[in-house]
Amino acid sequence: MLNLKRVLLVASVVLLCLAPALAADISGQWATVIKTAIGEMNYTFDFKVEGEKLTGKVMMSMGNDSSESPLMEGSVKGDEVSFVEMLKVQGQELRCEYKGKISGSEIQGSRQVGSYGTEEFVAKRAK
Repeated sequence: MLNLKRVLLVASVVLLCLAPALAADISGQWATVIKTAIGEMNYTFDFKVEGEKLTGKVMMSMGNDSSESPLMEGSVKGDEVSFVEMLKVQGQELRCEYKGKISGSEIQGSRQVGSYGTEEFVAKRAK
């Protein structure tokens, strides 16, 4: 019985140590269209994952407007992803905070756009 407890304890410790390594690898490009109060915005996210750290860039286009900005404050923990984009639209910069859940080749989530409100999105891995 004592050996079984030791085995379970060792297995639990090993699993806890491996948890960061089990974060979903979402490296690569993902695309989505976000419907906003001012129209549809086409997005491409270029993610790079190292452990739980998420970096990369965000590219947005809407009509004749387009912007590219570095992804900030990014993390991937298990199937949860979060990051920040400083969106530049019509001469203004807005902080957009993204949170999502990874499921295979899809990320479903929402973003908080400054103090303007929340918008939903579904990003799909680019082929």
